Amino acid sequence: MYVADMKILVVEDEPKLASFVKKGLEEQSCEVDVAFDGQVGRNMALHNTYDVIVLDVNLPKMNGFDVVQSLREEHIRTPVLMLTAMGSVDDKLTGFDSGADDYLVKPFEFRELMARLRALNKRGSDPGTQANVLKVADLELDLNEKVARRGGNRIELTAKEFGLLEYLMRNRGRVVSRVDIAEKVWDIHFDTGTNVIDVYVNFLRKKVDKDYPAKLIHTVIGMGYMLKEE
Repeated sequence: MYVADMKILVVEDEPKLASFVKKGLEEQSCEVDVAFDGQVGRNMALHNTYDVIVLDVNLPKMNGFDVVQSLREEHIRTPVLMLTAMGSVDDKLTGFDSGADDYLVKPFEFRELMARLRALNKRGSDPGTQANVLKVADLELDLNEKVARRGGNRIELTAKEFGLLEYLMRNRGRVVSRVDIAEKVWDIHFDTGTNVIDVYVNFLRKKVDKDYPAKLIHTVIGMGYMLKEE
């Protein structure tokens, strides 16, 4: 699918970079709005419909993490690509936890930005390519509404917990390693010195399994994790 005529909001406080991105996107037949601070960007995202939002982290008035978190709290589900000079694993995790969908570290090549935007737009506009609801036992994940339920009860998940649960459910009955999870859910190369994957699996366990007799998320010692009915 060629994504001509995407409508994109670019929130970036560096005028030269904002101009470069806007010009490049317009050459690809995109319609582009630009905001130079987080507060204006947030208001534009709340009051206009965009296919994708490109959001810097270090912004005047309201940083990018707070902007995307605020939009998600207002149920704005537009895909968000964080654009930032801060490229550490912790920075990426903070962005994903805030509700971002992808992360591109400056400096970047324009064609990579374009490829990421195409992928996000396709993911956001084409839910019919995948099953809309994943089910394992009494656990359901609605991919359109971005809602998890177990036994009919809604489970509140962060964006990254949702992504982790979706990955486990799509691989039901199969062991997935920490490296698999890091690459497929966080889009990072796994650092053996971090326990972030284990921490998130534990967060998910508390929400998905704690109040239910049948446990669905299992540890396979020395190998990884598996989601299956007992």
